[in-house]
Amino acid sequence: MAVDEAIATLSARGDSPPTLRFYQWRPAAVSLGRHQPIEDIDLARLQERGWDIVRRPTGGRAILHIDELTYSIAGPATEPRLQGQVLDVYNLISRGLLLGLRRLGLPAEKAPADKRTGQDVSAACFEVPSAYEISVGNQKLIGSAQRRAGGYVLQHGSLPLYGDITRLVDVMVFERDAQREAFRAHLAERAATLAAVAGRTVTFWEAAALLLDGLNTVLEVDFEESDLSPAELALARQIEAEKYGTDACTRRVTRTVQLA
Repeated sequence: MAVDEAIATLSARGDSPPTLRFYQWRPAAVSLGRHQPIEDIDLARLQERGWDIVRRPTGGRAILHIDELTYSIAGPATEPRLQGQVLDVYNLISRGLLLGLRRLGLPAEKAPADKRTGQDVSAACFEVPSAYEISVGNQKLIGSAQRRAGGYVLQHGSLPLYGDITRLVDVMVFERDAQREAFRAHLAERAATLAAVAGRTVTFWEAAALLLDGLNTVLEVDFEESDLSPAELALARQIEAEKYGTDACTRRVTRTVQLA
């Protein structure tokens, strides 16, 4: 998360180019949405599994980053492909992701622009798709979120590659075990991994190549591979130390209880 923000910040200053990243998480981690209460996650259960927790700079709900691909696109708000309304940019990026998935032969589709998550959804990001998020049939496949701040645009999202899509349920808070198992069954119907819909395991690098190809085509660019710059690494370390690596950031949002 610190690297994503560092690249975005430097791009707004003109010190980094617009950047597409694909990455995985070690150790596995739950990322909370920017405004999501920490109480949605059972921290004791999380620790038992050796999973990390971090708060994303973008909105949305909890994602378990394990056996998956995370993408991020960061650039200045003045970049022509990132200008316009939030949903316009969201739609453009989703078209690139969708094209990449369809090159696997998947009947993937975007949710309509007016699709919104309601107030009654759970703490899990992959329960329902929102506008322009990508599904196969009635199962969500890619969850994404976008943030605009400090002159930059940052969008990132998650593509589960294989494994048990319901593992996040193990660390969510429920009053009773029966509720946990009922929601596990519900989530299994509403979300899927790439392996489940493709009928075979798709590796991280194969998936990254497909999404890169789709984004290159739709955005009409040719991304060039490079390493993080010294300035990006230095700023990322500073942001991690001051923000994402701190309990103050992770626990920043708590659930408000109103007394009658």
